[in-house]
Amino acid sequence: MKKAEALDHWQKLAPNQNPLPLMRPIPYKSSGSTYGACGIRIDGTPEFVDAVLSNLKVLIDGENQVTRLALARNTVDGSGIGKDLPNSVAHAECCYIRLHMRGRQAAMMATVFDKDLQGATERFAQAMGIAE
Repeated sequence: MKKAEALDHWQKLAPNQNPLPLMRPIPYKSSGSTYGACGIRIDGTPEFVDAVLSNLKVLIDGENQVTRLALARNTVDGSGIGKDLPNSVAHAECCYIRLHMRGRQAAMMATVFDKDLQGATERFAQAMGIAE
C-alpha cells in the first residue's frame, strides 16, 4: 500500500476501535519469531511511549486468567544489538506488547490464586464475544 493510500485508509477508520478482540494470542509454548503476530512496538521518548500507552489501556484486560500480556519496556541501547543508533532520541525507550495464551495449568492457577484477574477475564470474554 502506498503512503497516500495508507493515509487515506487511516483517515477513514472509525475512531476508538478496541484492538483487543482482534489481537490473536500467540499459542502456549510456541517458539520462533513473533514477527507478523499481532503486537505493538512503541519507541521514542518515555513521554511519547506513555502518551501512546494511554490510548491503549483497553489492552490491559489481555492480562487475565486465560491470556497474558508479554510486556517489555526498556531503555534503548544499541550495544545489545551491535548497532549505532544515530536517530535515537536521548533517553529513548522501546515497549513491546504481545498477547499469549496461558497454559492449562497456569490458567487454573490464575483462577484459583489470582482473583484480581477475574474482572479482566470477564471483560476479555465480553470483548471476544464469548461471555454469557
